Amino acid sequence: MTTKGTILVVDDEPIERQTLTEILRLEGYYVASVANGEAALDYVRTRNVDLMILDLRMPGMSGMDVIKVVHRTHPDIEIILLTAHGSMDTAIEALRHRIHDYLLKPASPAQILETVAKGLQRRQARLQDQLRKSMATSNDVLVFKDGVRVDLNRRRVVSGSSEMSLTPAEGRLLRVFLENPGKVFSHRELVLLVQGYSATQQEAPEILRPLVSRLRQKLNAAPSLRRRIVSVRGTGYLFETDDV
Repeated sequence: MTTKGTILVVDDEPIERQTLTEILRLEGYYVASVANGEAALDYVRTRNVDLMILDLRMPGMSGMDVIKVVHRTHPDIEIILLTAHGSMDTAIEALRHRIHDYLLKPASPAQILETVAKGLQRRQARLQDQLRKSMATSNDVLVFKDGVRVDLNRRRVVSGSSEMSLTPAEGRLLRVFLENPGKVFSHRELVLLVQGYSATQQEAPEILRPLVSRLRQKLNAAPSLRRRIVSVRGTGYLFETDDV
């Protein structure tokens, strides 16, 4: 079975957690689950998550506290708050932090699957919009301290007497890296940003590896750029920071 997205379920009730996990897995999502807010934050620090379904009241860290931290540290994660203890005040506060949806238990499987699908679509649209905006406002010509010159508009890299021409996909990939130094991108995020479509968790690495390999090979004459494209085991890639 292919997976359509990575979802983290956070609920301290084992039965609720297991039921929700099974509903989502049967629909083709990759699902992980944890029992409290602290575990949720530990999970997103080291793994890629597209969407989180979060209980409000849990021992220790509350769901609202988790929302505040994730909103600050991982703004690309969509959040659905699912609770049996809702109130107008908590709904307003949660929506102020731009969560995707606020559902009251018991929510039907159809309702949950519908809002999950819409949340993932919203995330995909937002990532594409961010790329379009960055392309519209970015400096198309970058000159690095070692003299390497990158023309993103013409998809050319010049290093000394060597000039490398990039394909459109290679150019988009290099643009994403250069405009987001230090940011870890999952394989699926990069496929979406570079190729313009959503791939499954299994497909995305197979799509990206040959593209990254070709880009690295073309950048052999510009080692200051090539070395900064780093594979993050089990997650994706990042472009290490450096001074331009």
